[in-house]
Amino acid sequence: MADLTDTTPNLDKTLSGQADVGQLLNSPVTTHRPRILLLHGSLRARSFSRLVNQEAALILEHLGAETRTFDPTGLPLPDDADEDHAKVQELRNLVIWSEGMVWCSPERHGSMTGIMKAQIDWIPLVLGAVRPTQGKTLAVMQVSGGSQSFNAVNQLRLLGRWMRLITIPNQSSVAKAFLEFDDDDRMKPSAYYDRIVDVMEELVKFTLLTRDRADYLIDRYSERKESAEELSRRVNQRSI
Repeated sequence: MADLTDTTPNLDKTLSGQADVGQLLNSPVTTHRPRILLLHGSLRARSFSRLVNQEAALILEHLGAETRTFDPTGLPLPDDADEDHAKVQELRNLVIWSEGMVWCSPERHGSMTGIMKAQIDWIPLVLGAVRPTQGKTLAVMQVSGGSQSFNAVNQLRLLGRWMRLITIPNQSSVAKAFLEFDDDDRMKPSAYYDRIVDVMEELVKFTLLTRDRADYLIDRYSERKESAEELSRRVNQRSI
């Protein structure tokens, strides 16, 4: 007869319980500057996604972050080269170094560019014993040549979820980007610039808030259960 007092009979109680407030609130505090990697989705000499990221990097530095920008020039298409290709290794090492990322893509034919997607596709979910992106923060932005759109940022958000990143709520979409920069390739004062400041402030705050407790935040019951079952099978095999 079923135990009617057990409201969650399918749940392994040994692997799941109430959230540990101590791990959330009393984690050791890391004091180094937040490490942010910026990726842009164009190879043009005057790339507006790169210029927007350039402004974002300057804002991030002002906010106390350390930034690095990956140049996608020379990065091969996914599956068109080995993983030991110099540009692939450069990208992966930067991702491992980072604690948060900014992805900024032009919108081309209603979506992010292939250049942006290729960079993300070269970042593995698992690299040996390391998950290069899991639990890190992400801010998404896009630039458009015409009216304001959110197609690219919406796609980037989906990819951020797939890569197990903590994508911040705010985002930026710069319409008619060619009108927003002066002859020195600096962004003019505007509501678009102010929004980028908003996004970078939020990214830094979320990175500081989550980086010391990311492992706990993204610790999944289903994966703990799978690991326990695998351990049990190995033990049982040894006892046969």
